[in-house]
Amino acid sequence: MLSVVFNMNRIYLDNNATTVLDPRVKQSMEPFWLQEYGNPNSLHRYGTETHPEMSVALDRLYKGIGASDEDDVIINGCATEGNNTVLKGVWNDHIRHGEKSRIVSSQIEHPSVARTLDWLEAQGVEVVRLAPNDDGIITEEILADGFDENKTALVSIMWANNETGLINPVKDLAQFCRGRGVLFHTDAVQAVGKVPVDLQDLPVDFLTFSAHKFHGPKGAGGLFLRKGINLTPLLHGGEQMGGRRAGTVNVPFVVGMGLAMELAVDALEYETHEVRRRRDRLEDAIASIPDTLIFGKREHRTPNTILASFKGIEGEAFLWDLDKRGVAASTGSACSSESLEADATLQAMMSDADLTHTAVRFSLSRFTTDEEIDAAILAIHAAVDRLRSISSTY
Repeated sequence: MLSVVFNMNRIYLDNNATTVLDPRVKQSMEPFWLQEYGNPNSLHRYGTETHPEMSVALDRLYKGIGASDEDDVIINGCATEGNNTVLKGVWNDHIRHGEKSRIVSSQIEHPSVARTLDWLEAQGVEVVRLAPNDDGIITEEILADGFDENKTALVSIMWANNETGLINPVKDLAQFCRGRGVLFHTDAVQAVGKVPVDLQDLPVDFLTFSAHKFHGPKGAGGLFLRKGINLTPLLHGGEQMGGRRAGTVNVPFVVGMGLAMELAVDALEYETHEVRRRRDRLEDAIASIPDTLIFGKREHRTPNTILASFKGIEGEAFLWDLDKRGVAASTGSACSSESLEADATLQAMMSDADLTHTAVRFSLSRFTTDEEIDAAILAIHAAVDRLRSISSTY
């Protein structure tokens, strides 16, 4: 596996927030800054010379998620834009004029879904937010309890949770909706590059992803739309993306995202075995610390993610201590980190736990090394010992 040196004195374990750009991806993007910089919609050679690599990139994206040629993969700025496009588009097309009234989602969604649903609720949409089971997962049975096919326009359930790494049974959920004629969307940001994604086998109507979660560039994402589905665009203007998303296409980022997708899919076996092995070793070391809770069974999680809570330690202080020791981790979603408060995911899962402090997430990537895990284990144990010794003096 290609290695990347971040900083000899720092260890990055916050890969669910963002990932390092794969050097091969960076290299693929280079020609489109200064040499082949034309607008792909222009008719002159500066524009048309970008087309071959754009075509290769799109082919890589379609292949990477198993989309067919008849489907649409809309290039956009990020998964937040894709999630907003789906939710607001369904509202405009199926709810606003009285056809249906309800969107069903969950209490464990990313803020880009949760806060959009808050906005839609203020517009009069009936929003049902399903609570996960004791394992932190939304099952078909839970969905059925909150479902009314006569009212429900859309079900939106994330594939893998950004905090816990827990994987929802999206195939079962999508099939449930397909059998009742209801649209299904999944935020697959934390799934792509970590678990196989094959939309030939998965009957979802909309799927969103973001390049910077699988070693691609920040500021590029994609929205899959199943063939035959029309959706009012979020952005109006030019006719880019077949009129589905206006705005000049970011050529270097599309090229980079396409290669990043291909490399991520090629590395799935490595992710499944080697990243999981390192994750499990780190998790075992964390679990050996007294009064520590690991959220979610590891066999139900993506292979890179650990969410842990250390009794008697406040999350913000723990993160600062780890950072001083050269380890980067996180508490709460990256999109909520300014407040450093447990989001709905953590609140839903911690309700039965006798642990009142913020949980800390450690997330690996295929570039995480065994040496980094060794150093992280020492840093985590030292930070816990120091902070608990301080708290015991008060």
